[in-house]
Amino acid sequence: MQAKTFLSAVAIAATAASFGAGAASAESQTGSVYNNVKYNFGSNTWKMDSKYLPSEVNYSSSEKPGTIIINTRKKYLYVVQEGGTAKRFGIGVGRQGFRWRGEEKVSRKAEWPAWHPPAEMREREPHLPVRMEGGEDNPLGARALYLGNTLYRIHGTHQPWTIGESVSSGCIRLRNEDVISLYDMVKVGAKVIVD
Repeated sequence: MQAKTFLSAVAIAATAASFGAGAASAESQTGSVYNNVKYNFGSNTWKMDSKYLPSEVNYSSSEKPGTIIINTRKKYLYVVQEGGTAKRFGIGVGRQGFRWRGEEKVSRKAEWPAWHPPAEMREREPHLPVRMEGGEDNPLGARALYLGNTLYRIHGTHQPWTIGESVSSGCIRLRNEDVISLYDMVKVGAKVIVD
């Protein structure tokens, strides 16, 4: 009886291991989706579409240099520069029901900011903490630019595969290396136009 139980346990473990390995392999290529957000629980690195990498682009605007213009439909953030150009970054934007439009100013900037999920977000997602210290696992990433007196921010992310997607609760996210560049380019008081 013990031998039969032992063999059954070995068979179950082998089946689970082979199922898990197959699932991890498929998952690392396609990811999992939860609440319309892609998660990468596999061991392979996700690749972001190269069109969302930072670039200098021709950009005609009547706004002064240093202004941030966010095109949520195309999922790009532009920093207006001299001579009809802009620095363009790929972004992740608010998911359906969380998109917004308007004009704000950068009211403050923070490096490795602490995250305080708003009460409304904690109601929707009760597993969230009241506060999370800044660091690599913090959803605000390496830097944050706070927008006026709103709850919205332009911030980094430790989930770079979400760039080019509609995934947030209204904040604008960039890869950590991109938000560090943006942080260095933009001053407190800069105009931010979200369209």
